[in-house]
Amino acid sequence: MKILQINSSARSTGSRSTQLAGNIVDKLLAAQPQTDLRVRDLSREPVPALDEQVLQALFTAPALRTPDGSAKVALYDMLIAEIQAADVIVLGVPMYNFGVPAALKNWIDAIARAQVTFRYTEQGPQGLLTGKTVYVTLARGGIHAGTPTDTQVPYLKSVFAFLGMTDVRFIYAEGLDLGTESEGAALRSAQIQINEAIAA
Repeated sequence: MKILQINSSARSTGSRSTQLAGNIVDKLLAAQPQTDLRVRDLSREPVPALDEQVLQALFTAPALRTPDGSAKVALYDMLIAEIQAADVIVLGVPMYNFGVPAALKNWIDAIARAQVTFRYTEQGPQGLLTGKTVYVTLARGGIHAGTPTDTQVPYLKSVFAFLGMTDVRFIYAEGLDLGTESEGAALRSAQIQINEAIAA
């Protein structure tokens, strides 16, 4: 089994979402010690935003690309190869201003490529990243699950389904900024959810 862990917190240390994602990986590794693990920390290895230069490079023959355009496409190709190779994807996702971190959006933009990770057919779009299990740990200062302010879950469900990943399991740690007691309860609840998600 191959695991790809994506940490999207702006914090390189002390991130609750990263900690919870690590807990999932630890449990998976304990069950299958021979598992191959790749960790990508988007705070340490940021992915360039999808801009005009990248778009132009993607639609230009490799021999005609600028050196900078070639480098960015090569990075995008590597990110796609990582997720294509993975059997399990584990994401650590904090909530920033009611959405996912910009770093995670940049990663998603990098891996979503027509004819490579999805394609359009006469029957509609078809995701090509199939047969994978995705775990998403959501760390939030307030309470958002099941409310209109939870924009993260619908977005991530839609993106992953579009790319062919329909087995997506969410773990919530909410109320982390509502006091010590609330934080402790949230982390205990998250651990229970992690055990249930892995057992599912």
